[in-house]
Amino acid sequence: MLYHISVPDPQTRFLDITYTVPEIHSEQIEIQLPAWRPGRYELQNFAKNIQFIEATSPAGHKLPLHKVTKDRWRVGTAGQNEVRIHYTYYASIQNAGSSYVDEELWYLNFINFCMYTEGRISEPYRVELDLPDGYQIACGLPSAGKNALSARDFYQLVDSPMLASATLQKCEYEVRGIQFKIWMHGNLKPNWRRIERDFRRFSREQIAMMGEFPEKDYHFLNLILPNAFYHGVEHQNSTMIVLGPDDEGEGLYSDLLGVSSHELFHAWNIIRIRPAELLPYDFTKENYFQTCFVAEGCTTYYGDLFLRRAGVFSDESYVKELQVYMKRHFESSAHAAQSLAESSFDLWLDGYEKGIPNRKVSVYHKGALVALILDLYLRKKTNHAQSLDDVMKLLWARFGKPFVGYTLEDYIGIVEEVAGESLEWYWNECIFSATPLEDRLNEALAFVGLQMSVFSNGNVQLNVLDDFKAQVQREKWLETVQVLTIEEEELEDGDEEE
Repeated sequence: MLYHISVPDPQTRFLDITYTVPEIHSEQIEIQLPAWRPGRYELQNFAKNIQFIEATSPAGHKLPLHKVTKDRWRVGTAGQNEVRIHYTYYASIQNAGSSYVDEELWYLNFINFCMYTEGRISEPYRVELDLPDGYQIACGLPSAGKNALSARDFYQLVDSPMLASATLQKCEYEVRGIQFKIWMHGNLKPNWRRIERDFRRFSREQIAMMGEFPEKDYHFLNLILPNAFYHGVEHQNSTMIVLGPDDEGEGLYSDLLGVSSHELFHAWNIIRIRPAELLPYDFTKENYFQTCFVAEGCTTYYGDLFLRRAGVFSDESYVKELQVYMKRHFESSAHAAQSLAESSFDLWLDGYEKGIPNRKVSVYHKGALVALILDLYLRKKTNHAQSLDDVMKLLWARFGKPFVGYTLEDYIGIVEEVAGESLEWYWNECIFSATPLEDRLNEALAFVGLQMSVFSNGNVQLNVLDDFKAQVQREKWLETVQVLTIEEEELEDGDEEE
């Protein structure tokens, strides 16, 4: 399967695409454009951005092409064993799941505009790019020659976004044999020494906790805009992050750390530890699942926790981030009618819109808070011998590493196995009902010397209590799990001297 992509006039924002389907042995084929993309559980109907489409033989003769659904076409082959689908796609949006081209940047999410042939989604793909001279490519896909990329199948292709420009900036580091690359495009001068130190620390912390990394390399692709923006999307061995404004300084850097740590943990949690309903992805329709509170809630909780454990965040910074989740949940949806499981399922309905008052909860914010409640409950019960870390490691060993989907029942079973008891209260109050979280949350927080207050006007504040015994527990909860090699200790010493 071959894709050839060019941009004849960058000012128009149109991609010119030829999709070549070889080795055809039937009178007709059906080609499908995805209706949604991994990491965003809503129908996005990318076909609305196709301006023109036709099918031809290798000699250039037109072949019959008929639309059968909003994003599916049937092509008559007229006895040809190769068909070329030529079309134009409007690439004009800069968020972490879109595509955009101009005079100095190609930003491509192949999921937006690449089609697959029914019955042949698992075949290898090659992408050839008519890039301007001097452009460098940043992408998780392996190179297949100059300005060319290869993918083992359609799933890998569309889970590997790409930046290409003559003005890309790059920093590299290695952790436990894994190669990491941080790519930046935008109007800024990164402090690469600081970025490399902090990224190395939280990457090492995550790998130390999980025991291994799912990929051989990983790419942080960053598009930095002049306007305010915050969006990240996880992918197989990369993440696409769009942030702004580019002149925000420390605020921008804090956002970069937070979203990068979150997205990196997705390399385990959802990319490989994936709900059974999403394995494999069906790109033609909704893939309903109730466990997004695990996929996104646990990841949101761990994203900032890893930054604290790794010493990138201070205690004060971490408590501030925890308060953000609490404010966003309690100030906007504390009285929502839906449970977390119901809101997970309904992501496909309106999960990314504000929605009507008091209907749904955020799988990110409430999901992070119930992950916190579970983690601290397990730690208190076992004096830190067991924690949510053990739950995630068991999910990885049983479902992520063998890459078989887990069910809601599987998750419940693993949590209760780690707890050594039935946790009916947790499932009933935190996951399957709209029971207010405040009491359970403060019960958990008291163990580590924190207390959340909800004022009469609805405002939320998280306080650190003056309690020495609880402070000891807090330190155990937030302590690093890294054991540094001699080389890593030398790197850290060098950073400290700087």
